[in-house]
Amino acid sequence: MSSYGDPSSQRGRAQVPGGDPGNGWSGSAGSGGRASVGARASVGDSASVPAHGAAPGRSGSGRASVPAPTGGSGRATVPVSPAPGGRASVPISPAPGGGRASVPVSPAGGRAAVGVGSAGRASVGAASVGAASVAGRAGVARASAPPPGGPGGPGDFGGPGRRGRGDRDPDAVARAKKRRRINLLIASFAVFIMLAGIGVVGFTYYSTTVVLPKALPMPLSTTVYMSDGKTVAAKLGNQNRQLVKIDQIPQWVQDAVAAAEDRNFYRHDGVDYKGIARAAWNNFTGGDKQGASTITQQYARNAYDSLKDDTYARKVKEAILASKLNDQYTKSEIMEHYLNVIYFGRGAYGIEAAAQTYFGVPAKKLNVAQAAVLAALIKQPVKSTTHKGYDPAVNLPDAQQRWTYVLNNMETEGWLNASGKPVRPTKYPKVLPPDKAGSTSFGVKTPRGNVINYVRKEMEQWGICSNSGAEGKPSCVDELRDGGYRITTTLDPKLQKYAEEAARPAQKGSILNDQPKNLMAALVSIDPSTGRVLAYYGGDSGAGFDYAGLNTDKYGDLTGGHPPGSSFKIYTLAAAINENISVKSYWDATPFKPDGKNEIGNAGRGAGVCGKSCTLEQSTIKSYNVPFYHVAEKIGFDKVVDMARRAGVTTMWNTDGKMYNLLKTKPEEAVRAGFDGWTAFGKYPITVLEHANGVATLAARGQYNKAHFVKTIQRMDRNTGKWQNVRDAGEKLDPQGRLRPDVVDEVTGVLKQIPGPNDAKLENGREAAAKTGTWEWNGTKDNAHAWMIGYTPQVATAVWVGSRDPDKPKIFDKGGARVTGGGSHGLPAKIWKKYMNAALDGKEKAELPKVQGIGDDTLGTGVKPEPKPTGPVCPDPLNPFCPQDPQPQDQQQQQPFPNFPRPGGPGGGGNGGGGGGLLPTTPPRSTPY
Repeated sequence: MSSYGDPSSQRGRAQVPGGDPGNGWSGSAGSGGRASVGARASVGDSASVPAHGAAPGRSGSGRASVPAPTGGSGRATVPVSPAPGGRASVPISPAPGGGRASVPVSPAGGRAAVGVGSAGRASVGAASVGAASVAGRAGVARASAPPPGGPGGPGDFGGPGRRGRGDRDPDAVARAKKRRRINLLIASFAVFIMLAGIGVVGFTYYSTTVVLPKALPMPLSTTVYMSDGKTVAAKLGNQNRQLVKIDQIPQWVQDAVAAAEDRNFYRHDGVDYKGIARAAWNNFTGGDKQGASTITQQYARNAYDSLKDDTYARKVKEAILASKLNDQYTKSEIMEHYLNVIYFGRGAYGIEAAAQTYFGVPAKKLNVAQAAVLAALIKQPVKSTTHKGYDPAVNLPDAQQRWTYVLNNMETEGWLNASGKPVRPTKYPKVLPPDKAGSTSFGVKTPRGNVINYVRKEMEQWGICSNSGAEGKPSCVDELRDGGYRITTTLDPKLQKYAEEAARPAQKGSILNDQPKNLMAALVSIDPSTGRVLAYYGGDSGAGFDYAGLNTDKYGDLTGGHPPGSSFKIYTLAAAINENISVKSYWDATPFKPDGKNEIGNAGRGAGVCGKSCTLEQSTIKSYNVPFYHVAEKIGFDKVVDMARRAGVTTMWNTDGKMYNLLKTKPEEAVRAGFDGWTAFGKYPITVLEHANGVATLAARGQYNKAHFVKTIQRMDRNTGKWQNVRDAGEKLDPQGRLRPDVVDEVTGVLKQIPGPNDAKLENGREAAAKTGTWEWNGTKDNAHAWMIGYTPQVATAVWVGSRDPDKPKIFDKGGARVTGGGSHGLPAKIWKKYMNAALDGKEKAELPKVQGIGDDTLGTGVKPEPKPTGPVCPDPLNPFCPQDPQPQDQQQQQPFPNFPRPGGPGGGGNGGGGGGLLPTTPPRSTPY
């Protein structure tokens, strides 16, 4: 009997249960059918095989009688006739244990396993038929098996012994393996074709739905230069990137990048299918994992935010966009876009920033060796958990190996050592270490970073942007961060260097370098003829507190000023002369209490050596305070405030710590707000920048030029790559004659007598006008602020020294002495002198005016002394009527206004304005210098 399985499977089995020896057996199997044969095999029977033919319903089935040998049970692999679905007569072993024969069928017929014994069976395995399925039984040709011991010999068909699996015919095994390999390749190819077809259809369909996004402008960093247009002061932006056109990128730079990332760049259409297949095969066969992204694909991935995820959908879309980009742009354009967007490590985006960061040169000056270093970086510019990356400073061996790989590819492609091409370099180039790389100037965390606040302010003044959210104007912060401006400032690189060398505590060789760590300095230097800020030092970071200018505290209040002390007397003196008071007038220097409570003194010297007969000139040189209070009282306190405003001081803080803009507040209103007679000798805080601006006005003989930081602002035309000045933006000089030249000359004639006695005389006999000043800490005898301001016609400079530690507001030098403005402990004077000597080196020496005594000398509050006796010079140096050389001027500790907090400022550590710490609350006391 027989049973059939599903013919569509084209697989079947034939089971032949054995019976008693001597009986024949027969069975049939169709294509996918199953046959059970119950006949017993008769040993020695022959098998006759009829010709091919079939009765209706049974296609060529036949019987086969199998003579079984008398030996023990065995197994044999018997090739079967290639008749479709055929059945074979098999010599079976009659051993009691039952035999089993594994019969491999021809490719069209399958295989059969036949086991026979005393109760044995034969199973015919499944057959895979390549032809169409047959509804009926497959025709099985009859076959005669040779009798036992036939020609096959021992171990062959009918031969004695047993053939195991390991004893198969080697040729048959080889043929079977070959067939399996062929079948595997055919099946794999079929699957590949199928998937490729699906991919092509899907790609075509998907590509019609993907629209090439409009290329968004890349965020470009803004570079701020010094006045030479070359020295970088700071770089701003989320990404350190500068746009560069392809004609500014040497061909060997482009070739090096192609050699490193995409050797077929100039040959494929945006997607390298050969590269994909090569990478896939390499990954499949266990090689190093490879990607297959072309330069075009990498550009698409970096340029479009929608391609940032790591999914198959993203990769398909990336390939589509790459193909479309290749259709829309030339290879040169794609290379240009790519080189401007790709990351090179160390915070550098794009080839221009990379060239500056790693070699300190623009991209157009890169040589072949340097180009190969940058190209090698692209694969992995920063270290990861699995690889250190290719930055030479981090992983030099691998960086050099990758460099060689790039050069090898360039040479293979004919981009090196070929006719008209560069010679291959042999030496690895020198790369800047990270701490000296161009990227270290990125951001504002440098001593020059504080100028950015002023740059931003001036951009708003020129209408480029808004700092207050004005409608229709972009944010100045956003413009600086992403606008890609090239801003040239007024900072002179040499003078900025001199300023830092003199004033920066961390600078080796500076005046404060070996002084107590709490001491801090600020220095601002201005060109009197233009108002250009030549040097600016307000701290080591633009992200920190600016000790030279304005700051915004956590409450949104402006802070940053320091009490100027006696250095403010230059404005009181100018106001007096402007009101026709002669410097030869006499003033009472006797200490007194104008409010009945707080005494005004002369820095601890009582009435000094001149009593009630101190000239205004003497009082300025020796820095007596009482005469200046009387001067301010006589001419009006508002006149002092107004003179400071006209000279350039526009910001002051009152006793409550409230800041006043003197451009918006009239002088008389300022007096009502609290700017009283104490203003005459520097009670109320001002900034170092504005004090320097006021000094510059004196240096320019009364001509005011607003202190400014920006000369030009340019932006690149993205189409041409050329830098163009921003419309209506740039330096606008507007000199204003605010003070009478004769008044200023008289002030200068007095002030030029001060540097010598204060150990601040300049080299080579150069004349300079100057003034010192101090202010005490919170009613103590110790100072919290010390100043030196001064000028020549070429340079005006203001220097402040105070404390940056709120817990240590008092200032002492390394010897434990109180820091003063001038003299042996005058750190500000030492800083000023060192800087001015360097800044003025090589400049023409100018003779400053002498005192003329203009004005009325009878308007003072003092008493004109008796005429000097004639005869020999008075031997008594203490006699006020004896001629005396100017003595080192004193620095006064003035009556402070009530304590008020100053958030973020030095020395205070409180919650209000003031900038110089808590101001004193006790009467002024005198101290030397």
